[in-house]
Amino acid sequence: MLTVGDDAASVERMLAKGRLACPLCGGRLGGWGHARERAVFGPGRRPFRVRPRRSRCGSCRATHVLLPARLLLRRADEAAVVGAGLAAAGLGRGHRAVALLLGVPEGTARGWLRRLAGRAGEVREAFTRAAAGLSADPVPPGPCGSPLGDAVAAVAAAALAAAGRWPALSGVSPWAVASAVTDGSLLSPSMTVRGLHPSYPW
Repeated sequence: MLTVGDDAASVERMLAKGRLACPLCGGRLGGWGHARERAVFGPGRRPFRVRPRRSRCGSCRATHVLLPARLLLRRADEAAVVGAGLAAAGLGRGHRAVALLLGVPEGTARGWLRRLAGRAGEVREAFTRAAAGLSADPVPPGPCGSPLGDAVAAVAAAALAAAGRWPALSGVSPWAVASAVTDGSLLSPSMTVRGLHPSYPW
């Protein structure tokens, strides 16, 4: 799995020019069909369909799904929607209030909150490091009163640092940035942290 920007045409150009690197060996990725199409919910539970591009490394021959940054692995709602729920929880709202706010099932909201709460320290540490690596003078997020709130604040700080380094990211959801940093695995059973690079076709 490799996270890329949301502009499919830009992703195709990067594949054609060999500008996407294999996360396993660093080789050049080329196009290799598409992953299975699926439905995803945007704000207001408006559904849309996505069919991510698949790629293959010219060196090690491994294949990778190119996941748009607006998505998270195995989540039916796009990253900005999930992030809005997590941000609300960081301010003290429970899963029922989050579900009502976003119009999502209570079980869905509960799952988001439980997963982030279970790795809040790991997320806070990873995104605090990401912010420090992206900014010459990072402003560390202050304590927010809960581990989950601290994790949300760290994600926001990393997104702000990324926008300071690459102005094209200034209009991108912090949760799309979080998806890019983790290759979509922010709320997966195992989170990986890869970081950002300037070749993202935002």
